[in-house]
This record gives sequence, structure tokens and C-alpha cells, in this order.
Amino acid sequence: MDAFIISIGEELLIGQTINTNAAWMAAQLNTAGIEVKEIRVITDRHEEILDTLKAAADRADLVLITGGLGPTRDDVTRDVLCTFFDAELVMNRQVLDDITVFFKQRGRTITDINRNQAMVPDKARIIRNPYGTAPGFWFTQAGKSFIAMPGVPYEMKEMVSKHVLPALLEKEREKYIVHKSVLTHGIGESYLVDLIGDWENNLPEEIQLAYLPSVGIVKLRLSAKGKNEERLREIIDREVEALKRIIPEYIWGFDSDTLEGVVGSLLRERGKTVCTAESCTGGYIAHRITSIPGSSAYFSGSIVAYGNQIKTGLLHIPQDLLESFGAVSKETAENMAESVLKLMNSDYAVGVTGIAGPDGGSEEKPVGTTWIAVSSQNKTFSHKYQFGDNRERNIIRASNAALAMLRELINES
Repeated sequence: MDAFIISIGEELLIGQTINTNAAWMAAQLNTAGIEVKEIRVITDRHEEILDTLKAAADRADLVLITGGLGPTRDDVTRDVLCTFFDAELVMNRQVLDDITVFFKQRGRTITDINRNQAMVPDKARIIRNPYGTAPGFWFTQAGKSFIAMPGVPYEMKEMVSKHVLPALLEKEREKYIVHKSVLTHGIGESYLVDLIGDWENNLPEEIQLAYLPSVGIVKLRLSAKGKNEERLREIIDREVEALKRIIPEYIWGFDSDTLEGVVGSLLRERGKTVCTAESCTGGYIAHRITSIPGSSAYFSGSIVAYGNQIKTGLLHIPQDLLESFGAVSKETAENMAESVLKLMNSDYAVGVTGIAGPDGGSEEKPVGTTWIAVSSQNKTFSHKYQFGDNRERNIIRASNAALAMLRELINES
């Protein structure tokens, strides 16, 4: 079964709202072995929606539609569906009761505009909406399913999870789609291509490889499609093991892992703690570490030593060291890590200092120059990075690098 996703809404086209609905639905469909052939974002215009429905009917067996089912004049999806399926609007008592209860629970009186939402296409199966006033519609035509749902994410997710997917999975699966993502850090995409070229060229024909770079991280996604799920997983697992032997120093996680999550698991398993002393990242590394539930078990604290007076006053970095080497230097980063390690009596520490930009650089130390140090009770090592001239990306890159270095130090201990 192939799917076509239609996202309706002017707000999506002008960049006012991010289309998270389509991404979430595509992931759910893939898990169910349903391949998404196309995702199309369109405006709330009758002709545009009608043309897209016709195109979707030619391309896919399953069409998921979100948006345009609200009570206002610009919500025209219901009327277009009636045109497309030659349906008429009829009052549905169950939907009207649902809307009435929805308003009553909130201490409000139902309006005529909302009462009109109980007028539904007579050729559609109704999907009830416990979180809103717009029901979903399920049409079947020529063996194809067209399912229209509200654009409100939590309303749509409820319908997909509780009604759409269970019904689709009752049918015999035509195929399975298996993905495995290998997460790397510390190597650029082009260098990675050179390193694993032979491995990639010898992948089984069932496997497709995609390089997915982001800020400081390259994700390698292996995908396989077929009728035997167990066999597909065995093939992918075998190739991942081969890849781990080729680039073990760059692989840090898989699938939905995060660097902060991986580091947190290592610390928890060992009963160890960590702290940070941050300058150019402004506490972002501490933020990422504490974004993990339960991080209080292993995170001691952080000092954001943005100014030199904090570096000397709280971290006790010698003034003559700052004058001799500068705030952005190997010596300062290592002193920051070692000092905060002692102050917080932690097992591990991170020290970061750099020039995030866009100003503050020099010919000797241009914007993006960053020194990162990690320290334990018996070892400190540091590394210089040259990230670039974008402030936001520099902060993200520095946090990724710091967490990757911390992971390396923990694994060595």
C-alpha cells in the first residue's frame, strides 16, 4: 500500500506554522509498512484541493488529509470532499452530541457555527473527535481510502493512533519497511563517503543508504523493504556490525539516541557525576544534560563563566594565565574544566571557551575558534575547533563536540 499526504493551510505555505503533522504521519505509516509516495502542502482553495485529490487518487491507495475542517469560512475541505465524492451534507446526531458535550464540559454554550460542524458528508464514515469539534471523515472509492482529519496535531494524532492505523493493520501487510540510523560525530559527510565507500558499494540490493547531515552530526540511515521483516532486520544488523568495525571512533549512537542521553546513560550506569564550566555556550551544554529526565542523579551543576571576572573570581583561573594565553585558549579551557571539577567534587567536567560570533574575532583567533576540555580525577584533554561564523550553529557544534569528548573520556575510564 502506498500513501499520499495532503496538508492544507495557508499558514503552512507562508512559514507561519511548521508542518509537523506530515512528518509524524509519515513515520507512523512507515512503521506500518506503508510507503509514502508524496507529501503535498497546498492552500485552502477549492480548486487546489480538488486538483490535489485527483492527483493523489492516481498515485496512491491511501490518502491522508489534514486541515480545513474548522468552522470558519476559510475552512473549505469538507465542501471540496463533498464535490469530489458527489456527497451531500447531513446532520449527524452523534457528532452533534459530541460537540455539545465538548462545549458543556468547558462551561460554554454551543454556537450555530459549531453546530454546523455536525453536518457531515453522507458517503463518509465518521471518526469521532474527543479533543475538538471537527470530526474526521473516511471515504472509500475504487478500493482507495481517503481520510480527512483536523489540522490540530493532538486531534489528528488521536484519530490516527486510535482509529486509522488499527483499521489499516487489520489488513494483511504487503510489505515491511525497516530503518536503522547510525549516528556519527567528528567527521564530515564527504570524508565519511571516502571512508565507507567500499562498504557502501557492497551493500545488499535490499538496502538503501542515505547520508543525513545536520549541525556537527551525520546520520547514516539504512532502509530495507520486503515481505520478511525478520530477514530485513538481520541483513541491516549485519551491515551495521560491519560498519562499526570500519568507523568505530565516529559512531556514538543509533536511531533516536541523543548525545546527552547517551552520556547520561553512561554516567548513571557507572554511578558517576558531571559538571560544566561554560563561556561561549552560555550554559547550553548544561541545558542539554538536564533535558534528560533523572539527570539530577548525575549532574552536579554548572558555572557560566562568560566574563573574565567570573573565570578568575569563581573558577580561580589565574589572571596572568588569561593575560598570557587569552580567554580562548587551551590553557584556559583546561583550567576551567579542572577548576569546576574540584569546586563541585564531580567525577567528570567540561570546560568550554570560544568566540561564538558574529563579532569578537581576530586574525589569530577568528570567529568560531573554540577550545573544549574534558577532565576526570586523573586525566584532562582538550581540542581546538574552528566551527565557522554563525553564532547559533557554533553553540550547537560546541555542545555536540563537548558531549562527544565527554563520552569518549567516560568510556576510557
